Amino acid sequence: MNITPGKLWGLRRLADENGRFKMLAMDQTGPIVNPIKAALNVAHAPYHHIAAVKRLLGTYLAPKASAVLIDPPLGYSATVDGISARKGLLVATEWATWEVTKNGRKSQNIPGWNPGVIRKIGGDGVKVNLWFRADVSDDVKEHQLAYLNSVKRDCRENDIPFILEFLVYPFPDETQEAFNARRVELVAGSLADTDIMNPEGVDVYKLEPPTETVDVPDPDAPDAARIQKRFDDMAKGLGRPWVLLSAGSTPEDFLRLLTYAYRAGASGYLAGRAIWSKAFSNFPDMAAMEKALADQAPRIMDDLNALTDRMATPWRENRNWENSVTASPAGEDFAPRYADFARTGNLVA
Repeated sequence: MNITPGKLWGLRRLADENGRFKMLAMDQTGPIVNPIKAALNVAHAPYHHIAAVKRLLGTYLAPKASAVLIDPPLGYSATVDGISARKGLLVATEWATWEVTKNGRKSQNIPGWNPGVIRKIGGDGVKVNLWFRADVSDDVKEHQLAYLNSVKRDCRENDIPFILEFLVYPFPDETQEAFNARRVELVAGSLADTDIMNPEGVDVYKLEPPTETVDVPDPDAPDAARIQKRFDDMAKGLGRPWVLLSAGSTPEDFLRLLTYAYRAGASGYLAGRAIWSKAFSNFPDMAAMEKALADQAPRIMDDLNALTDRMATPWRENRNWENSVTASPAGEDFAPRYADFARTGNLVA
């Protein structure tokens, strides 16, 4: 598998020295903003509170991560100075900016932001959350495909890794209970869509668990085969390395979910709430929150990282790549060939 030099370097920056992803997510909006609004009994969460929370997440948890995922509107300015420059920097180009229709959500970039801007601020990778479920209307699917392809193109032009996340969601007229009952089915349906799941232009997939995320069965129990099959089926034919998100599960459940994922070939995790939700629940008591982030949350990451070290597949050894990932162009004519690629966007063999 040949990868252009910028993408290869970026992937190396996002992973640890052994090629395993231990990425901390702190780009969340709703899971941070909504509890702040509720705790303060206000309609809009003040920026200084959001920034203070995200700054603490970065200060205490980024040292345990191979890379951090942050959002430009609320996270970048608040956290970047407190994160070691030796950590990989993954930046979201979409945010809480999607359009809601009765037939599905339409993703879009943060106004004025794109992979080129992320490259300019020092990002090592671009993350997009593509809202998708297979039963959306044709116009919603067309929009999502067009948006997805535009990000793929921009990442190629800027030679920066593209980490693609899929999330299913409820329609406006669908109750949360009805959606929860169908979530596993909807995840499987999304992953079966060959248009959306075309790996061309994608470097890493960030996937949600294809099973329930509470009371997760012990992966070594006799009845675990049913759950393992869901992960194995999800991993078939992805064509790229993949990491697992926590979907707000508890640390204990996430460790079990990761075990299933690693047995299916996952290369790490990109998670937030499973790591820091309990500490964040102390808000607005910032002293108590900081104490929990200093004492408890790092131990959660230690457990996740130890499991990742033992079981995750290094991304270069993904079964689809057969451990043959190399930079292209390379060799004596690297300079002129890459100059041509930078000018045209086309890589001549």
